[in-house]
Amino acid sequence: MKDKLNVNWINALASVGVEFDWQRLQQLLQAERLRFSCYPAEGNEFKAFDRLSPRDVKVVICGQDPYHGPGQADGLAFSVGPGVDWPPSLKNIVREFESDLQCQWPVESMWNEQGALAHWIDEGVLLLNDVLTVRAGDAASHHGLGWQELTSGIFRALCALDQPMVFILWGKEAQKKASFVHRSEHLVLESAHPSPLAAYRGFWGSKPFSRSNEWFKQQGCAPVKW
Repeated sequence: MKDKLNVNWINALASVGVEFDWQRLQQLLQAERLRFSCYPAEGNEFKAFDRLSPRDVKVVICGQDPYHGPGQADGLAFSVGPGVDWPPSLKNIVREFESDLQCQWPVESMWNEQGALAHWIDEGVLLLNDVLTVRAGDAASHHGLGWQELTSGIFRALCALDQPMVFILWGKEAQKKASFVHRSEHLVLESAHPSPLAAYRGFWGSKPFSRSNEWFKQQGCAPVKW
């Protein structure tokens, strides 16, 4: 499984002393896939890292775990593949985007072969979940496999770089990652998860997109073209 993760990320993890039990994760995940349908499809677990090296990252958007409905999870947190009906969380992200930035969501993203949110990757946005796989129809079912140790290591590796980043943490599980971020060097934006079950608790009106860009401008950095 280790060989599926971009070597730049492997090196970044090693640079901060992250020791991860890849064999245990692989065995547990294989056992899960033998017994249950799991998402995303095998081979897409590390899709979020394929087109970004650590140095490319400007923003991390972190959620809980992948969509657990058929055909939804594509390996990018909160995204779906081309032509797939948008899950409620993605619809709510788009709604907050349009309210925050006072502009219309780019309709062409619905047909992007890389996914509905893939255009953000070109802007240095890492679409990451706390846990990278899930059983079909069973949210949080893979929280015991060891993914959190790996994604915590990703946060540590990113925060070791000497470049300003924004960490957008949606939901309680993602917000646990804030402990790895040096707030004097980076911006942390925490809010409720965009799920309909939680969005009313503080996701609406959180303005993560404009607040990120305002902060980047203060740092003398180019804003994200959301």
